[in-house]
Amino acid sequence: MDTKERIFQQEGDHFPGKTYVEAVLEPAFTEAKTHLLTPMMAINKAHLIMLREQELITDGEAKLIARSLRGIDLEELRRSSYTGQFEDLFFQVESKLLELAGDVAGNLHLARSRNDMGVTIYRMVLREKLLVTLSSAIALKEQLLRFADEHAETVMIGYTHTQQAQPTTMAHYIMAVVDSLTRDIRRLISAYRTCNRSPMGAAALTTSGFPISRERVMKLLAFDELVENAYDAIGGADYLGEVATAVQLASINLGRTVQDMLQWCTQEFAVLKVASPYVQISSIMPQKRNPVSFEHMRSLLSSAAGNASTVLTMMHNTPFGDIVDTEDDMQPYAWRSLSVLDQMYRLMACVVGTMDVNKQGLLERAKGSFATVTELADTLVRTDRLSFRTSHHIVSRVVKEAMARGLRADEIGLDLVQEAAQAVIGRNMSLTEQELRQALDPVHFVAIRKLPGGPSPDEMRRMITHRKQEGQTDSAWLAAEKETVRQAMSYLDQITSEWSEA
Repeated sequence: MDTKERIFQQEGDHFPGKTYVEAVLEPAFTEAKTHLLTPMMAINKAHLIMLREQELITDGEAKLIARSLRGIDLEELRRSSYTGQFEDLFFQVESKLLELAGDVAGNLHLARSRNDMGVTIYRMVLREKLLVTLSSAIALKEQLLRFADEHAETVMIGYTHTQQAQPTTMAHYIMAVVDSLTRDIRRLISAYRTCNRSPMGAAALTTSGFPISRERVMKLLAFDELVENAYDAIGGADYLGEVATAVQLASINLGRTVQDMLQWCTQEFAVLKVASPYVQISSIMPQKRNPVSFEHMRSLLSSAAGNASTVLTMMHNTPFGDIVDTEDDMQPYAWRSLSVLDQMYRLMACVVGTMDVNKQGLLERAKGSFATVTELADTLVRTDRLSFRTSHHIVSRVVKEAMARGLRADEIGLDLVQEAAQAVIGRNMSLTEQELRQALDPVHFVAIRKLPGGPSPDEMRRMITHRKQEGQTDSAWLAAEKETVRQAMSYLDQITSEWSEA
């Protein structure tokens, strides 16, 4: 027996081959019946309504097809297994329609193709999942703003290059996270708008000679615009790439914050205490209080970024033509990445909303830290009209000597500053003890940094108010989009129900 005969014997000599079923068709069917059946039926209803309105089918044909659409048992389809009798879910649904309505059901496929249908289905699924994820992102933003408001005066040390840099506040840090999240929300909204465009009417790739209305189907399915060029409608995949890119960046951004907070939970940092519902204990070490919620967020956000990256990698070098069959493989990775990001947004909101901050410990650490000495250098510029570079040299010498003597920053005396000034400029400074104490006070450091975006409590509260208003706008947009889609789907059900009962 030669190789070809042996393979045919194992796989079968007609479609579908056993391994092809296991590797491709069966997994695709499982995903399709779970995610694609509802939008597929919506497209059938919208296309039917348009065909009747354009008088491409008769009133009697429309009513018969409507009854057959209503007669399909969707739950039975969702419970079914792939048998190989039909190539995919589309042909199984079409077979049911023909069984219920006879040959007239074949007219439902007038002026359309699996190409434009497939991409439209994927866009409908993706927009729904985007709205779910956006809802959680906006809710997380609201929670972070509440947390920032609580900590507008919680002074802490800010870090650059993993080293103590300058005093700031917890609100200042969180507001940076909020603004990063806001940009992620903007990117996801932009991806939604690119996604929410209708390919229907493109048919295989050249539209149709029948006088259908692409615009009518677009409105019936709650799309904002058409993908105008029919070739682009079935060949372009960048709408999916834009979603993947937005999800990947959002996952990376949130993951960086999670990494910080996980480190802040250590006894050495002693910044955060995660609430009991989000920690686990050790099986052997009684003292352990493991912040596993942050640990899981860190790894799962990486998985979301990885799944999004898989989408982009699978798109690479795909010919610019019919993208539908390739999308069968790609789309589940996009869905999973959105689902995980949604879950992590929700979990992060819960953890942040219930965790405690060691305010006093952070303040004491800031008082003893040399992070305040930038303000001392600035003060010497003000009191003695030195250049900042000269002032920097003096303060640098002060810090080195203080560290050599084992002094904290708040233990530096005026005599040490004068000693450094004598060494650098050959004279004493006019700086007073009171000015020195104020310059080394982290609360004062924060309070006078009132420029736009600075950490002063007043500036933080101004930013928080603005970001809350911004969030209300996003929430209103989200609610309107959900309602538009809901009303459109309800209208499709209403019309086809009326026709089926006429």
